[in-house]
Amino acid sequence: MPVTDPIADMLTRIRNAVQVRHESLQIPASRMKSSLLKLIAEEGFISSFSVQETDSTAKTLEVKLRYYEDKSPVIQGLKRVSKPGLRVYVGKNEVPRYFGGLGVAFMSTSKGVMTGQQARREGVGGELLFYIW
Repeated sequence: MPVTDPIADMLTRIRNAVQVRHESLQIPASRMKSSLLKLIAEEGFISSFSVQETDSTAKTLEVKLRYYEDKSPVIQGLKRVSKPGLRVYVGKNEVPRYFGGLGVAFMSTSKGVMTGQQARREGVGGELLFYIW
């Protein structure tokens, strides 16, 4: 059955895996998810991710989660903002800082997928996808 909101599905899979302290998880692959995971890894919320070929047509993304030394997860929360039923767009002067800069906003802009901080630096607005902290 096709997923209506693949980004929300990815975030839910990550949230569930973090709650039960899994080391890694599998996500169906797409270019958008790969670019988002690359940004999440650059921000230090996950260790790494790689593309796995399960069979000739389907590819999955293997995501390695990150934990502190006391076994607490680096990802404390995920919140989807723009949904298929209600898209949320922000201008270049309205890019939010989540938790006073402790959280990271992820956006889809005309220059590609980027964090809120990168969007402010580039001077672009776009669709506010989700927050992670």
